[in-house]
Amino acid sequence: MSLSVVVVGGLHADARRATVARLLAEVPDGVVLHHDLATAAAGTVVRTVRDARGVRSAGETPLIDDCACCALREDLVPELRRLEDDGGTRLAIVELWDSVEPKAMTEVVAAGGLTVTQVITAVDPALLLPYLGNGDDLADVGLAAAATDRRTVADTFARQLEYAPVLAVVDSPEADDEDRELLAQLHPTARRIPVPRESDRAADASARAYASGTSSLPSALAAAALAGFDVEAAAAAQHPACALLPAEADAHGVATLVWHRDRPFHPERLYAALEDLTCAAARSRGRFWLADRPDVLLHWDAAGGALCVEPAGPWLAALPDAAWDLVPPVRRAAAALDWHPEHGDCCQHLVFTSPGLDRDGLERLLETCLLTDAEYAGGRDAWKRLPPAFDTLLEV
Repeated sequence: MSLSVVVVGGLHADARRATVARLLAEVPDGVVLHHDLATAAAGTVVRTVRDARGVRSAGETPLIDDCACCALREDLVPELRRLEDDGGTRLAIVELWDSVEPKAMTEVVAAGGLTVTQVITAVDPALLLPYLGNGDDLADVGLAAAATDRRTVADTFARQLEYAPVLAVVDSPEADDEDRELLAQLHPTARRIPVPRESDRAADASARAYASGTSSLPSALAAAALAGFDVEAAAAAQHPACALLPAEADAHGVATLVWHRDRPFHPERLYAALEDLTCAAARSRGRFWLADRPDVLLHWDAAGGALCVEPAGPWLAALPDAAWDLVPPVRRAAAALDWHPEHGDCCQHLVFTSPGLDRDGLERLLETCLLTDAEYAGGRDAWKRLPPAFDTLLEV
């Protein structure tokens, strides 16, 4: 029997556990593999393997270089290999610990020669805004995966949410239309599958029928778990040069502003506006163009009142023609959508999503950060002589 692997993650622990329990009930011969990083402070990671009948095995693996995630990486593939070699397991459900991000673990599993058939992030819509607004360091809330872990609750949750093509939506009584709309706008391309928080008689009966072979119709969640997953496409969808960013939207008090311009930012004016721009939305992301670094594509990634700005390589327009053959087709296709006859794919493409978004005020602030007509007319040589306000932020 070929082993399929589904990765289930998310900081919303109750929703994640409900999703895993539902998968275990609905997929015949399913096994859950979980590494508990809560014991990392004691120097070990606890591994548990269980099926629908209970715990099959439990053990510990030591930390590697004081890094719990490193230990997980080293232990995960051999354990999955053992399940595959033993036979009898149709689906291995890798339940990630709270702050572990699915992208890294999915790529580890795939690199180990195993078949990842889906990545699912479990979400309680009522917790979306509280988590996206939480700028606390993971270390301060006991969720760090290593002593050097500097991630925050907000940016970790955002990446968990946006990487997965399937969202298991586990509603709590507090969830309302605004919460569900926020989820839809944050990740509009995701398939959202409702999952009952408690036992559901109809779902339970359907699961038993499928597991026993009396029905050939799996549930939506079980079918999604086995549908297939493209690791390379998922990575490309997260790269700032070709990310599938949300579209314009406005419903139930939640709005998404897509701001696209073909003129560079003035570094000093943009830097002065960073705090206001970062706090203007629950989530903002995209790529931007800075006048004093005209050839560098810069990544904008903000959540929880904190902004991360990083260089993401050159714009395609800055590369010699001979280098284009080395660029992935998805990157060339994304650049073609933004192509300008004068400066190629260099552009501003920023997306802001939030309840109560002040679209007009945000657009006005962004416009003031662009080069003026006179500054733009000075050309690239003049742009490069502008004060380098972002050197510290970019650690140059």
